[in-house]
Amino acid sequence: MAYSGPFQPGDRVQLTDAKRRHFTLILQPGAKFHSHKGIVEHDQIIGMDEGSVVRSTLGADYLLFRHLMVDHVLSMPRGAAVIYPKDSAQIILEGDIFPGARVLEAGAGSGALSMSLLRAIGENGQLISYEIRQDHLDYAMSNVDEFFGGRPATWDPRLGDLTQVTVEDLGGPVDRVVLDMLEPWECLPVVRDVLIPGGVFMTYVATVPQLMKVMEGIRELQCFTEPKAWESLVREWKVEGLATRPEHRMNAHTAFLIWARRLADGVTPPRPQRRARK
Repeated sequence: MAYSGPFQPGDRVQLTDAKRRHFTLILQPGAKFHSHKGIVEHDQIIGMDEGSVVRSTLGADYLLFRHLMVDHVLSMPRGAAVIYPKDSAQIILEGDIFPGARVLEAGAGSGALSMSLLRAIGENGQLISYEIRQDHLDYAMSNVDEFFGGRPATWDPRLGDLTQVTVEDLGGPVDRVVLDMLEPWECLPVVRDVLIPGGVFMTYVATVPQLMKVMEGIRELQCFTEPKAWESLVREWKVEGLATRPEHRMNAHTAFLIWARRLADGVTPPRPQRRARK
């Protein structure tokens, strides 16, 4: 799939109608898009520039753009719930996922975070993704392969239990670890053993009990910095002159993000000091 330039066969294209409804198609010569507003032939779209408008046989106009990653993530088939874009973006930045990084991920789920990580590590990085369920791993591989147009050479998806993984299984230590699983506290000893000193560890949990158990588990190991946790809430606004107001619906709680860094071997974290009460 091309990322820019005129539309080509094989491109994933999003059609947007006057009511801002989205329709996705993969361009194929001779194929047709059918709707209650008429027919659009793929051959009409092939060769057009992004941002163009195509008209159906019944006179309906559709705005044309290539699928973005966020569009693919929210519309792709899934076995497990995906990490939503608002959280993936923070994982990439707060986790400092850099080009050339070796990243360990578990579980792979439906592959949404895997796609973001693969883009961030670039052509010289490596992403090792563990998933304990075969059906979820199948979804992840299918979604990632479809988005990139094939299996990225930098991706190593594996079926297995992270609690049983050693640094030798990974071919050496990793720069970053990102977890999205039901009981991430069970994997903290593995994270300690495979993460380089100074490496960033992040985990994604949905509930308060999970949040508490991970935070306390990190503190008990005495080999990480004091962990921090947060959530992000996204609210769109409707801007129409004097009727400008926040939308009634919003992307509120999806999960908590937890962040910590690995200390050097033999170093224990300084004891946090609390402000004295007045």
